[in-house]
Amino acid sequence: MLRETGSAHYSETGKPSTLGRMSETVELARDLIGRASVTPDDAGCQALMCQRLAAMGFVIEDLRFGEVSNFWARRGSEAPVLAFAGHTDVVPTGPLDQWQSDPFQPEIRDGLLYGRGAADMKGSLAAMITACETFIAAHPAHRGSIAFLITSDEEGPSIDGTVKVVEHLEARDEKIDWCLVGEPSSSQQLGDVIKNGRRGSLNGNLRVRGKQGHVAYPHLASNPVHLAAPALDKLIAIEWDQGNEYFPPTSFQISNLHAGTGAENVVPGELEVMFNLRFSTELTESDIRSRIQAVLDRHALDYTLSWRLSGNPFLTPVGELVDAARAAIRDRTGIETELSTSGGTSDGRFIAPTGAQVLELGPLNATIHQINECVSVADLDRLSDIYAGILDRLLG
Repeated sequence: MLRETGSAHYSETGKPSTLGRMSETVELARDLIGRASVTPDDAGCQALMCQRLAAMGFVIEDLRFGEVSNFWARRGSEAPVLAFAGHTDVVPTGPLDQWQSDPFQPEIRDGLLYGRGAADMKGSLAAMITACETFIAAHPAHRGSIAFLITSDEEGPSIDGTVKVVEHLEARDEKIDWCLVGEPSSSQQLGDVIKNGRRGSLNGNLRVRGKQGHVAYPHLASNPVHLAAPALDKLIAIEWDQGNEYFPPTSFQISNLHAGTGAENVVPGELEVMFNLRFSTELTESDIRSRIQAVLDRHALDYTLSWRLSGNPFLTPVGELVDAARAAIRDRTGIETELSTSGGTSDGRFIAPTGAQVLELGPLNATIHQINECVSVADLDRLSDIYAGILDRLLG
């Protein structure tokens, strides 16, 4: 599918030319990238999307919570519901002088579209919109419903975004059957990997108390670093599980350690340890908390421990959505896709517990959050075709 824009002609730099035309997917991606939507600011991206969706007959529901812009759009009133989910917010640019071009003035160079959010995930948003335009033009009376769940709070704390929209939908018993999240899932080529689940993420903040003193008089002090070290060593050595068919083994990682006053001759009075566990469906949050607290208690530490659950693990087994995605990818690229649960968390963790089948399918993730983030222009058009192919198989 290569639908050309009206009268605009562009060169490889993204500037006006008479040499060729840009597809509607790439043009829309450029328009979205050009809006500096650093989290939680939407910067008008959602209004642009809603304009296109309204023209297709979607009913738009603006759902703002706190400083976060969200919307729910739906075309159709019957089940099943296939929802596209994503985010318009992006991470900060980093040092501007390290970018080859302005991150919010998108440019095309050597077949790649550059700009903050090109891969994560404004390119996917554009492909979702144009896929729906293609599908609805061919199937104006399609079965079921198509929906969009879009937030500007995915790259931030994720407090007032997708989770709140899902709660809003659940309160009125509005269900999603299948959900495509546009996160950049591909590794080496478009569609080679789709995420059919994600590990859980549990954060701990441990504070171990000792007694501050002079390093020359250790008998008058109690060093919390020394006290905690054996317990931390035990936690690092634990084999939490062996994973399973879909998930790798659970991993425990210390992310921050802090103690001391900054002086060389002072025994610290307190140690702060921040850690994270990415866990499989073999464990529960309760299992992890109990095992860690048991280790700390065995070492008779004077401690406090607070927890924050970013999300529980979720898994979409092989079924209608996985089959449709695999077939659409095979038709458009000729490759067999791999199912994976690797990587970080996504907003799919808020949608899956409602009973929806959730897949993440998007462009290559090689440059996400990096300086000079980019996406293949050709891949954006292929991705739009793949999304349209999934719509056709499930709702056509």
